[in-house]
Amino acid sequence: MISRVPMSSDTKKVRQDNMSPQLQKSDVLVVVLYLFLSRNAMRSRIQDARDRKKSYADVSHKPLEFQVGDKVKLKISSWKEVIRFSKREKLNPRYIGPFNVLAKVRTIAYKLELPQQLSKVHSTFDVSNLEKCLSDESLVIPLDEIQIDNKLRFVDEPVEILDREVKQLKQSRIPIVKI
Repeated sequence: MISRVPMSSDTKKVRQDNMSPQLQKSDVLVVVLYLFLSRNAMRSRIQDARDRKKSYADVSHKPLEFQVGDKVKLKISSWKEVIRFSKREKLNPRYIGPFNVLAKVRTIAYKLELPQQLSKVHSTFDVSNLEKCLSDESLVIPLDEIQIDNKLRFVDEPVEILDREVKQLKQSRIPIVKI
């Protein structure tokens, strides 16, 4: 039976039949010690990399915390697969609100005071779906414009046509309607 000693750069073949039991034990101890030291070195390098990444992330990321009574906006762009608030893709609103924070459920979950139009939506949200609202109360758009059907989709109906225009390109015309 032939074994290889991993400590040397050129792996030496050692025949175990001719070795004394004491030499075999010392070789095993050398191999075990080498593996133990290399494992500890790898662990310390991984921990150093984690610490560096954490120090960079701690500078830029601050945990969001809200108090009871704060005004927050609710992110709806993450609900695209579950709830479609509108059929438009490019100009969809990203946040709706502001809403009052009623209670802190957990460190990352808050219960919001939702209006009657959003009564079918659960009122507890993760902190990643909330944004602190720093706007003026006079600039708030009322939620009377938002209507949700039974499938929790946004109902968008044009009210009146304000202006019509036809944009002429080289070979085509594009009708533009301002609603």
